Amino acid sequence: MSVFARASGVGSWPGSRPREAAEVVVGELAGALAHIVELPARGVGADMLGRAGALLIDVAIDTVPRGYRVAARPGAITRRAVSLLDEDMDALEEAWEVAGLRGGDRVVKVQAPGPITLAAGLELANGHRAITDSGAVRDLAASLAEGVAAHRAALARRLRTPVVVQFDEPSLPMALGGRLTGVTALSPVAPIDEAVAVGLLDACVATVGGEVLVHSCAPDLPWKVLQDSSFSAVSVDSSTLVAADLDGVAAFVESGRAVMLGVVPGSAPQRRPSTEEVAGALVAVTDRLGFGRSALRDRIGVTPACGLAGATPEWARTAIELARTAAEAFAEDPDAI
Repeated sequence: MSVFARASGVGSWPGSRPREAAEVVVGELAGALAHIVELPARGVGADMLGRAGALLIDVAIDTVPRGYRVAARPGAITRRAVSLLDEDMDALEEAWEVAGLRGGDRVVKVQAPGPITLAAGLELANGHRAITDSGAVRDLAASLAEGVAAHRAALARRLRTPVVVQFDEPSLPMALGGRLTGVTALSPVAPIDEAVAVGLLDACVATVGGEVLVHSCAPDLPWKVLQDSSFSAVSVDSSTLVAADLDGVAAFVESGRAVMLGVVPGSAPQRRPSTEEVAGALVAVTDRLGFGRSALRDRIGVTPACGLAGATPEWARTAIELARTAAEAFAEDPDAI
């Protein structure tokens, strides 16, 4: 059974209290795939790109009016990102120990921006996206991979449990499709070549080691790139999937890998769905893949549609609870759903 054929959260979480968030995540997902939380509400250094400031090796970041920029040396922003990540790790370790899970075989997931999304989101000193400079892209990818590998190893030592990695690539479809905007209309951002993208992604997977997942909530996912990559699993928002995507999902699963389907709403609907309804939404996707449900029970996981930073704390807890119970129902007897 794939480690990703279970329930998990995507990563981001509402609020600004890491210990409370870690307690909920560990409590709901300790038997599934618990994860370290990201709390963007804490501000600079706590969002997806800001967290990279705590992970990059020998590369620093700073803020500019449009977001983050590669900096010549570490400053307040890098130190803040490191401090926030340390706080999140402390919170998870404490919750893990309270739950009596230290030293067991439960798996934990850590998240980081993927190399292409990172290069698309960071500016260089000249104001252009880092993705416009092939040398900068390679350097950022190598620095990121080394930092994530160290982060993964450090958390595994602290929890004495296996740790897997999720790279978030929301900008991947836009980068491949040439849809990223430049600083001005006269400085367009050229599309990244598919072979280059696969090479960057695979280099990160190889450096990080172990089981690695790629996540994107964006539509128009590049399934050929994902299929050619060495990722162990893909995590997607099921509401974005069209017929062509289902062919991509089927081919990815047929290659022996896993897919995590985001079928739980990312924000509270007017009426709370039941586990049966969430499980029904899950099989509504899997039944279109051309496999029997039992053949997929070891290859399909369940998550919220995307990150939960914009949800209420109450819905965030409910969302991962529903993901867990739906995943359990599918794994136990998918034909009964």
